[in-house]
Amino acid sequence: MGVPEKALVLHRETRKVHRRMISPRSVVELAQALVRIPSVNPQGSHSLENTGEKRIAEWLAMFLEGLGAQVELREVLPNRPNVVAHWPGDRRGKPKLLFAPHTDTVGVEGMSIDPFGGELRDGRIWGRGASDTKGSMAAMLWALRDARERLPGLSHEIWFAGLMSEETSQHGSKALAAQERFDFVIAGEPTELNVVHTHKGSAFLDLTTHGVAGHAASPQLGENAIGKMLHVLQFIRDELAPEFAKQTDAVLGSSTLSIGTIRGGTKTNVIPDRCTASVDLRFVPAHFRTTIVEEIGARLRRVCPDLEFSATPAPPLRTDPTHPLIATLQECGSKLVGAPWFCDACYFAERGMPAIALGPGSIAQAHTKDEFIRVEELERGAAFFSSFLGKL
Repeated sequence: MGVPEKALVLHRETRKVHRRMISPRSVVELAQALVRIPSVNPQGSHSLENTGEKRIAEWLAMFLEGLGAQVELREVLPNRPNVVAHWPGDRRGKPKLLFAPHTDTVGVEGMSIDPFGGELRDGRIWGRGASDTKGSMAAMLWALRDARERLPGLSHEIWFAGLMSEETSQHGSKALAAQERFDFVIAGEPTELNVVHTHKGSAFLDLTTHGVAGHAASPQLGENAIGKMLHVLQFIRDELAPEFAKQTDAVLGSSTLSIGTIRGGTKTNVIPDRCTASVDLRFVPAHFRTTIVEEIGARLRRVCPDLEFSATPAPPLRTDPTHPLIATLQECGSKLVGAPWFCDACYFAERGMPAIALGPGSIAQAHTKDEFIRVEELERGAAFFSSFLGKL
């Protein structure tokens, strides 16, 4: 059934109003506008308000259409789309270059500032996502805005994707990497405009032990789940941690592990029948393999045969630092660096697409209670990406 003409007219008028509302006059105003759109990742957030990426994806779609891009909202999870845009080139067969910041942020619990205020104060923009990673997004978009008339004639076909769910589970990058093939990917992250061409793989290992509850006055009649977990964690500390430390990389240092949480028991005088713990595992590229979590789990079950464990590992990133576009980024002032964290770039690299992470701002401000990005860094980021596009 067709849409009534009246509805179409109203829709067109609404879009005109929205376009007027999304016409920032500078990269600073653009970053402020992005921060003011709540887009908290709903997974792991303690509040159901201000979550999800739909609002910011729709805003970005309007902004990108205004730059002449062909835009799609590709729903990955219900009401949580990727926004995917491209500027068709002036000839077929050009290599495809993707700018890919993520649209979601971590939660806002415990913040000491208005998380969605986008306040400009003391030469900084304050708010959740200002550093991670709406600052990178704004810098990329502002450069694309300035170059919009020239984009079709560049050596590469230019794509932009606002990826949902980077902060938890990375559903957005996994989906787009399965849908499209790119010749180079720049994931937007606060790297101080340096090229992160390699980072560690990661796995958050969740562990559960089970026991038999009973009165603590007669502990021999029950089975203590916390005691069982302590044996598992002792093995992790005394056996696995030294093995991780021996796995080294010239850029990234060594593999690491950290016991992050442990929870168990209900009362002091009740034998606990359940205990959970989580361990943060970080792997240098040579240490990582797709089976490594199962291998570690099998060893832990020799300590505790009924141990439950689960983890979804993220692969490491290792992109050839001699790639021609990395050389171009270096001409713009970037240095080659590695990172102990991981990001969306690895899921494109996993499928054979050269990928890096790059953007203005510092990871030191990411996820903090008073997150910010310095205006000076933001403006330098926009100029950097403009320079990069000018060399294509």
